[in-house]
Formats: sequence, C-alpha cells, structure tokens
Amino acid sequence: QVQLVESGGGLVQPGGSLRLSCAVSGRTFSDYTMAWFRQAPGKEREFVAVITWKGDVTNYTDSVKGRFIISRDNPKNTVYLQMINLKRDDTAVYYCAADFRGYGSRLQIQGRYDYWGQGTQVTVSS
Repeated sequence: QVQLVESGGGLVQPGGSLRLSCAVSGRTFSDYTMAWFRQAPGKEREFVAVITWKGDVTNYTDSVKGRFIISRDNPKNTVYLQMINLKRDDTAVYYCAADFRGYGSRLQIQGRYDYWGQGTQVTVSS
C-alpha cells in the first residue's frame, strides 16, 4: 500500500502563491509517477500536473502553464506543487495521486492512478 498525505493548502488572495506538498510512504517513492488533480465545487475532478517516476517529464493542464510547477524530492519522498499568480478559478480541493512507473502519453487520465491522498483545500479569494 502507498499512503499519500497532502498539506500546504489555505486561503490566499488573487495573485498570491502557495506550495502544496504530498508526502508518500509505504513503497519506493522513486518508482511512482506523481500527479496533482483538483476538484472545484460543483465540478468534476480534473488533471493539473504530473511528473514521471524518472523525473524527466512534466506536463500541465493549459490553464496552469507558466504559473504552476511540479517537482519531486526523492530522498524526502515528497512531491510539490508550487503555485504562483493564483486566480479565483484555482479554488478547489487538490489531490495528489501515484501511478507505479507511469510513463508515456495519457498520464492525465485519473483511472491509471492507484493511490490518492485525502486532498487539501485551496481557496483564492479577496
């Protein structure tokens, strides 16, 4: 089993920044492709960003490109999502997810991820 625990969410004003963290335990972290998804009120959960288990490929949904950066620290078993210039539309519960040695295309597909965290709330409001 793989356990994922997100942290770092909160209330921030438009234009502000947050860094989300997802601590992973239970298996070898470096074997897992890690992704962030989010779910806004009344909407379906959507893909945000992914970093492969090799750490050589990242991908983002168009609405966050240039504002969000996903990274991983294998010795700390943690994946991060640095978010800058936050907008009200970024308000959502953010989830991290793990996929064993996921690679190639379709990394934005939720169904391929076997493990999920409980989520952390991000609210962008003045």
